Amino acid sequence: MAKLSVGILGATGMVGQTLVQLLENHPWFKVTELAASEKSAGDSYGKVMKNRWNISPSIPKYAQDIVVKECKPDLDCDIVLSALDSGVAKEVEEDFARKGYAVSSNAKNHRMDPDVPLLIPEINADHVDLIRSQQKKRGWDGFIVTDPNCSTIHLTLALKPLFDSFGLDKVMVTTMQALSGAGYPGVSSMDIVDNMVPFINDEEDKVETEPLKILGNAGRNSIDYAKIKISAQCTRVAVKYGHTESVSVKLREKASKEDILRSFEEFRPNKSLGLPSSPKHPIVYLEQDNRPQPKLDVNLENGMASVIGRLRPCNILDYKFIVLGHNLVRGAAGAAILNAELLKVKGYVG
Repeated sequence: MAKLSVGILGATGMVGQTLVQLLENHPWFKVTELAASEKSAGDSYGKVMKNRWNISPSIPKYAQDIVVKECKPDLDCDIVLSALDSGVAKEVEEDFARKGYAVSSNAKNHRMDPDVPLLIPEINADHVDLIRSQQKKRGWDGFIVTDPNCSTIHLTLALKPLFDSFGLDKVMVTTMQALSGAGYPGVSSMDIVDNMVPFINDEEDKVETEPLKILGNAGRNSIDYAKIKISAQCTRVAVKYGHTESVSVKLREKASKEDILRSFEEFRPNKSLGLPSSPKHPIVYLEQDNRPQPKLDVNLENGMASVIGRLRPCNILDYKFIVLGHNLVRGAAGAAILNAELLKVKGYVG
């Protein structure tokens, strides 16, 4: 099978670097274009990233000689994966979609647009069909799909089996988010050493609203949001990789601890899609009292799983538990790749 050609926008940032790394030897995709800001354009990726590559020991060989281009819609590729900062992503991604490109975006700008799919393939693969409405409404030959906020992805994966099995009324979540989620160089050492930061700009609104769209029902032109009340507090902590979330839930139907554990264990959706990046176990439950921990568990299922532990009764709501997930892999780059794989399976690219 001939591989589809992929371009990466924002290829020099941490999410862009993770995309470059994860796409090495991908069975369906081949990176043919790398794009970044004007100041990086014109040199080879290896030269541009010589002192900037910071997610693994070395830049993948396949990418080193690719000449970096500007983020303009003249790239030679079948699909574009966008790791652009939200400050520039909106117009750039729209330009690509207008010119006929399929865009799988990490940016927040279009996530809550009624006609843009906000996708977690294990949960709402059917939402991808909003693409047709988007193209008709906007007059685009291409389209944009998005993946959620890095904390939202892991929270929503944990909530989905509860939502389906027992219904959800209320959710309270406090996130403890890794430094890499702020990009590079991110948070100053003077701000985070011996400290935690109890505020991340715009984060709480994303965590409170995005799951409602993801868990909602798709109509022909928009999403009927799930009727759940979510309250979020988002903090930054001195961890390199892995967002940890403390979650309490109020169910609409009574359930025992065993019932809930069974719902986590049996959560094996969309196996028939055969997406190469899809984890065998999208939810991994750990029985040990002191797990999950970022240092020990963030890379389970190649960083594509949501790892849950410490399920127990809650004195205010019904149950509480801890969720951990890799913020750069499943929370960003891996999510965009998984969405691109879904687009191929559903016939929107290729």
